[in-house]
Amino acid sequence: MLNELLIGSGIAAFSGIVGFLISKKISSANSELYLAQAKAKASVIEAEAHIILERATFRSSEIEKEAQRKYDEAYERVKRDLADEEAKVVGMKRDFEQFRQGESEALRIQRTAIDNSRLNLERNESALEKLKEDYRQKGIKIVSLLEERSHLSQQEAKTMLMDHVRESARLEMARLTRTLEEQSKEQLKRKADYILGQATARFAGEFASERLISVIHLDSDELKGRIIGKEGRNIKSLELICGVDIIIDETPNTILVSSFNLFRRAIATKTIALLIEDGRIQPARIEEVFQKVTDEFEEAILHEGEEIVFDLGVGVMHPELMRLIGRLRYRSSYGQNALAHTLEVAHLAGLMAAEMGGDVKLARRAGLLHDIGKSLTQEAGGSHVDLGVEVCRRLNEDPVVINAIYAHHGHEEMKTIECAAVCAADTLSAARPGARREVLESFLRRVTDIENIATQKYGVKQAYAINAGREVRVIVNAQSINDDESFLLAREIAEEIGQKVQFPGEIKVNVIRESRVVEYAR
Repeated sequence: MLNELLIGSGIAAFSGIVGFLISKKISSANSELYLAQAKAKASVIEAEAHIILERATFRSSEIEKEAQRKYDEAYERVKRDLADEEAKVVGMKRDFEQFRQGESEALRIQRTAIDNSRLNLERNESALEKLKEDYRQKGIKIVSLLEERSHLSQQEAKTMLMDHVRESARLEMARLTRTLEEQSKEQLKRKADYILGQATARFAGEFASERLISVIHLDSDELKGRIIGKEGRNIKSLELICGVDIIIDETPNTILVSSFNLFRRAIATKTIALLIEDGRIQPARIEEVFQKVTDEFEEAILHEGEEIVFDLGVGVMHPELMRLIGRLRYRSSYGQNALAHTLEVAHLAGLMAAEMGGDVKLARRAGLLHDIGKSLTQEAGGSHVDLGVEVCRRLNEDPVVINAIYAHHGHEEMKTIECAAVCAADTLSAARPGARREVLESFLRRVTDIENIATQKYGVKQAYAINAGREVRVIVNAQSINDDESFLLAREIAEEIGQKVQFPGEIKVNVIRESRVVEYAR
């Protein structure tokens, strides 16, 4: 048993030794294999690095050659440019030398000519001195001879001669002065006629006559009933809100809007047209459309004023003045549209100023603003001259403009050419045949006075003269005027109109007092 154990132990030990030797052999073989593989990879990397180095060296050489080539080309180009510049400098130097030589020769010739002229002048001066001396001696002999023959001294003869010459010269001067004055008047008249002729020939303005009614065409007569409304409430609201007189008669498909105020009539006409187009005609809708149209007209007025100022090229202008210029379209004077008259005066004044050597731009500006006060007369009242001067001074307008506003109605003397051109242009525009109608102007003045009398009373909000000036509609503040005071107010207005206004027939005064309460549901 022991022997078997020893034998087994020996066999096991031997097997372990053999296994250890075999394992060591295998590990040694793997290490050599790994080492060989690492050496092979290192060789490959070294070869690739060598190739990359060669390529880099080659590329560096090419870059160096390319840089050298560009350097050589730049050097040659600069060398050629320098040669060209040197050639130009040499040519300029040669030309300058030739010019200098030419100038020197010309200067030498001129110096020679001057020397010759000086010698001739010295000879002439000597001869002249000799002639003067001979003349003086002969004069002394003549004076002595005259004194002996006339028995007058030299001073007495000189005095008589001077008196005779002075009288002859005075008569001749008077005759010449009279001739020159007549010629000057004739020339000035021809010049003035030429300037006026040139100005009027180069500007042909259109004439726009203003009427007191606007005609609205309807698609059918059925619309008349809708405009009148139940028990006339629509037409009453239209007349009350718009401040115009609406005439609906037997004329087919036509209604008339009457008012002396062109701006008010234009707004009313547009309001009615929009109501007809919309189809909803009732008092609340009328107020809404009227307010919308009024706002649109105010914007359009400012836009038109801006376009006019830009087209005339008169420079920068205050927006308030441009708005007033636009409002001139809805003003008339003796039947002549105020804006058309203003534009005509501006163009004519510019043309005249150009002919007379004035400032064309300033003349046009003064012509454009000379009647600007007419835009304010219907609201503020008073003279359009004073109103125009007030607004232009407040907005720092040029003194020439102020002078033109005053001078075109004779309130001030004309101080500049531009002002004179404006005054002449205003006369031309107003005086041509058919430009104005006195009857219409007197009517407009009458109805304006009627409205002003009513609006000056306490508690009056608005006043409209309608029905061709035979009726005035007065709207009062219900908080300030009660029913009893309304009767007294109507009587006072009627009495004052009768005292201050000349009119045929009679004028009906309507005082309207309305209480209106507004509340909103939220």
